[in-house]
Amino acid sequence: MLDPRRLRMLAELERLGTIAAVAECLRQSAPGVSMQLAALEKEVGVALTEKNGRNVRLTPAGRVLAGHGVDVVERLTLAEMEIRALRDGASGTYRVAAFPSAARTIIAATWAALRTSGVGSVQLELIEMEPDESMAALRSGDADLAVTHTYSTMEPVDARNVSLWPLRSESVWLAVPAGRRCAEPADLRDFANDDWLAPRRERSCYDMVFRACGDAGFVPRVVAEATDFAVLLALVDAGAGVALVPDLAVDRLPSGVRLLELAQPVTRHLFCAARTSSATDPGLRRLRDAIDSASAALVRDPADITAR
Repeated sequence: MLDPRRLRMLAELERLGTIAAVAECLRQSAPGVSMQLAALEKEVGVALTEKNGRNVRLTPAGRVLAGHGVDVVERLTLAEMEIRALRDGASGTYRVAAFPSAARTIIAATWAALRTSGVGSVQLELIEMEPDESMAALRSGDADLAVTHTYSTMEPVDARNVSLWPLRSESVWLAVPAGRRCAEPADLRDFANDDWLAPRRERSCYDMVFRACGDAGFVPRVVAEATDFAVLLALVDAGAGVALVPDLAVDRLPSGVRLLELAQPVTRHLFCAARTSSATDPGLRRLRDAIDSASAALVRDPADITAR
């Protein structure tokens, strides 16, 4: 493989015209530059320079190789700049896995903030995933960062071989028809005979509903399952039943729906997760900071919330 330093010397000789000028530009001795160019000629097996009075000039082969030398120097300079940006956390592409309500809110806000910050070029790729899926994608290398969650009624996030950073915690509400008279905060035992609306059963939020109702001493009678909490709220508005809904999942509250605090609170805890081996990556740290800022602006702490 040709030595890029020698190619640069050849390119500079074509640009500057003399060995002395090349030596001054590169802060080397003129004999040292001459030796490196002679070594390059030996390496390629063809004359690259020829005498021109007291100076030298490039042969046709030298001019061809010097042109490539310019390209090599430009590519190496660009590579150095990009590596420096990666080292400083100002560049890089990161694949983020996030559950739906976080993808719609926190990741969307993070994306917008990174695009308008005017600093660096950290790029995102998003894939919407449930918590178990996102942690599996993280461990397999299909994701670089996961925004995940667990509920206060469920097991903690599996932290094997990953690093976790808490973001925020949010309340889970009981959504009921607005005209219904009921005590506040709501005791789930009072809703044991209601029809229930739940997320689809393969989702962790479905398990949350059953655990919360189980803690209240009953098994909910689920009459509808949906992937989108907006669908569940629309069904509550239609009088189809009641539902448990995390605060972040409430995008638009239908006029016919009321959200009640729970007498036995259920909290959803949000986390960022990354493989422990890449946890110190500067770009990943910058991305985590941006996600943390976005979550701070979007997620209301249960202690600061009063029922709507």
